Amino acid sequence: MARGRITLSSVKALVCPKGKDRGPILWDTELIGFGVYPLASGQVTYCVQARPFPRRKIEGRWAPAEARREAKRMLGDIAKGIDPSAERRKARAVRTFREVAEDFMRQHVAAKRKGRTAQNYREALEKHVFPAIKSRRVADVRRADMVAIHDAMKETPSSANLVLAIVSSMWTWAERRGEVGASSNPVKGIERYPEQGRERYLTSAELARLGDALRQGETVGLPYAIDESGPKAKHAPKEANRRVILDPFAIAAIRLLILTGARLREILHAKWSEVDFERGVIFLADSKTGRKPIYLSAGTLEVLAGLPRLEGNPHIIPGEKAGQPKADLKKPWGAVRKAAGLDGVRLHDLRHSFASIGAGASMGLPVIGKLLGHSQPQTTARYAHLDADPLRRAVDTIGATISAAMNRNEGAEVVPLRKI
Repeated sequence: MARGRITLSSVKALVCPKGKDRGPILWDTELIGFGVYPLASGQVTYCVQARPFPRRKIEGRWAPAEARREAKRMLGDIAKGIDPSAERRKARAVRTFREVAEDFMRQHVAAKRKGRTAQNYREALEKHVFPAIKSRRVADVRRADMVAIHDAMKETPSSANLVLAIVSSMWTWAERRGEVGASSNPVKGIERYPEQGRERYLTSAELARLGDALRQGETVGLPYAIDESGPKAKHAPKEANRRVILDPFAIAAIRLLILTGARLREILHAKWSEVDFERGVIFLADSKTGRKPIYLSAGTLEVLAGLPRLEGNPHIIPGEKAGQPKADLKKPWGAVRKAAGLDGVRLHDLRHSFASIGAGASMGLPVIGKLLGHSQPQTTARYAHLDADPLRRAVDTIGATISAAMNRNEGAEVVPLRKI
């Protein structure tokens, strides 16, 4: 049994005998139980040995000084009755963050969330979380890791907050399965970025311009620009003739969005079989909030009545692929928005505008929430400040009573304040 101090020079001197897989162990004379032996490959393996456990390898490649420190740690554990190999096996049994996340996406998100939500979760994980966490085990992910990810996304606060929400939801799901502890949630305590409200309401003048642009788009066409410096510019039509007539289904979809307050996918995915002209309702079999009726005004019914039905395609707004709905309205909406002078207005702002008109007419938030298909009252509460008529009537009544009392107008009724 060879003995000597394990140093860089003594390790370099170790040679594996020919025909053998490994050479004899050199046991350290200073740290009892710490050894090293050469391999046929030219590498060396460090090990520790102390009763009552058998000899254990120190996994990985180490310099002698680093291996000595690791050996001290392992021998200290053995002295406490802890088996280093059992601890390593236990650690290896803990799955990686990505493995847990993939199960979360497959077993929970895919089964209980809408397809669009699942897609947003997937994009956030693939783009921001997985590249940062890499192959770390789920138990090794710390708050500092999530803080770093969150900080790196400060330019997009909504997306940054979404990442925290996804990881927190995943952690709660994994905690219920016994894979992690609730107290170890790495998102806990991280302050979210404030998010600016993005509600944009069209004014009467803007609605008028929108109507003009839609009529032009379906009749004479909307103007388009070309690169005058391009090689084919000289063959392009004269500027006065540069107009394009938009797809009538796209025009109809935009009209339906503003007239119903529905979400984009609700209109694009709606089917003729779901339309009840007699009752004036589209009964959606599925939406972001489940089954939902879309109530139709006279103007909406007129739009629907003017649309042709394509054979073999069940959708109100058919797409280019057989049997499929229109994928999106990005290009037609961009052209309409530009023609109407509505820079920065999103399609979703048509939904906000629908709600704002209802709130301004004092129709009541519960009614507006029903029309929009909100599952939670607090979602509709964002439009409360637009319901100005009741407040205006109230302040007028209160102000008139106070003024009459202060001016000693005859017949004024002074209402005494009730003690609280």
